[in-house]
Amino acid sequence: MTKSGAGRALTPKIFHAVTALVVITGLVVQLFVTANGTDGFFPDNPDRVFNMFAYFTILSNVLLGGTTLLLAITPERDSLLFRTLRLNGVLCMAVTGIVYHVALADLDDLTGWAAVANLLLHTVTPILGVLGWLLFGPRGRTDRTVVAWSIAFPLLWLVFTLVRGAAIGFWPYPFVNADDLGYAKVLVNCLLVALLFLALAFGAMLLDRRLNRTAVER
Repeated sequence: MTKSGAGRALTPKIFHAVTALVVITGLVVQLFVTANGTDGFFPDNPDRVFNMFAYFTILSNVLLGGTTLLLAITPERDSLLFRTLRLNGVLCMAVTGIVYHVALADLDDLTGWAAVANLLLHTVTPILGVLGWLLFGPRGRTDRTVVAWSIAFPLLWLVFTLVRGAAIGFWPYPFVNADDLGYAKVLVNCLLVALLFLALAFGAMLLDRRLNRTAVER
């Protein structure tokens, strides 16, 4: 392998490693903020810390961070499960960034480390996740089967959130708060987010085909 070829092979690994590092940093900072806070539905630990993982944002970042870390270690890693998790990480982070900045950002008034974690997890990591997929793929791994399986994670999260919310009265986001909005409105809100997710998923599939074809022709 030439030096230029080695450099091209190393660049994706570096980008994925940086993405994973930013995700880990954001999660650690958020964990610190959560563990040392007292406000919110759960005032005491360990309930506060465990409840972090009820948020779609946190789980999406975990997916992105885990898959990019694995790609940084082994770029050629491949399986149906990994393809699905990789697509989930990218799409869920894209949805997180869009929904947060369109519907939720104005509800926050954060300062200090909370603001740092918020910036990393809602803005920086979605950008890095999407950019990393566009630039480095891996290509040729997004087909109808992967898209179909990618729906499972957000659907399971929604079912868990609605069942848990009905049981204990905690809703991670205003647009899924069935106590305030009613289940009909919540389902409409979730349908809109689901349509966004599906549009991004099928868009990713078509774009992946095109980018893969272009790469092969080169």
